[in-house]
Amino acid sequence: MASLNGSEELRKFSWSGIPRQVRPITWKLLSGYLPANAERRESTLQRKRAEYFAFIEQYYDSRNDEHHQDTYRQIAIDIPRMTPESLILQPKVREIHIDIPRTNPLIPLFQQASVQKIFERILFIWAIRHPASGYVQGINDLVTPFFVVFVFEYIEGVVENFDVSSLPDEVLQNIEADSFWCMSKLLDGIQDNYTFAQPGIQKKVKALQELVSRIDEQVHKHLQQSEVEYLQFAFRWMNNLLMRELPLRCTIRLWDTYQSEPDGFSHFHLYVCAAFLVKWRKEILEEKDFQGLMILLQNLPTMHWGNEEISVLLAEAYRLKYAFADAPNHYKR
Repeated sequence: MASLNGSEELRKFSWSGIPRQVRPITWKLLSGYLPANAERRESTLQRKRAEYFAFIEQYYDSRNDEHHQDTYRQIAIDIPRMTPESLILQPKVREIHIDIPRTNPLIPLFQQASVQKIFERILFIWAIRHPASGYVQGINDLVTPFFVVFVFEYIEGVVENFDVSSLPDEVLQNIEADSFWCMSKLLDGIQDNYTFAQPGIQKKVKALQELVSRIDEQVHKHLQQSEVEYLQFAFRWMNNLLMRELPLRCTIRLWDTYQSEPDGFSHFHLYVCAAFLVKWRKEILEEKDFQGLMILLQNLPTMHWGNEEISVLLAEAYRLKYAFADAPNHYKR
């Protein structure tokens, strides 16, 4: 890993998927959290981890202040709703407490109190330090892949049912700080997705519509004729980077590539969404009305997906990127 550094070579190596045992260090390098220079890595980690916990000391107690109450409540609601039943039963509330239980409802790991506390701190500190957007529902999802990958560094086997509180405190603190910084790096590149009125998402959904109209006119027309607006299904694809549409293992594989691509989470994601939509063309064309289409598009059958399906999706997105590179002219960054 030292010989690859943070170079083009590392990106090429990572595009087609990163082996699990080197994924934690590779993600830290690709995200820009760690320097390419191997000699500086340990001191950088120590400095950034200390900086994060200094933020905790400085800000976290203020979560009960009146002007932070909305933020803290939203986080607190989102975190326990990481369970499927509550997604169905609870109305959408404008509150981080809300989203955290909602993170990856099917995975017991995210129901553990110690994990929910970690997410709560990460999201609260991020929100306080980014007043232009503050906390927006969905940002909680973006911590998840980093957290899981960085837990892998310390355990063998399956993470889903692992008792995180059995890890030493220092290890948990390292995972928390590293997850915070890597999520922050990701969000730096897509922050206009989460500022007031979410203009980045509006623009990307419009670009997706334009792209699909060029790559599969039949699917595009069918959606139009059934009065399905792209915003009705693709808002979530942009807001949550397809995390609500795919199993977590697939998101992690997808992010290997996103972090290897220039502007992977913004520009390349658009082509992945287009490839993802058109992949279901047969099922889409079989649905004859608005309701049937919306049920399909919000519940696409991907639970069995693995690396093979993601590799096919990414190859198609890569092809589209070069075939239609000029399509979303207004979308250039």
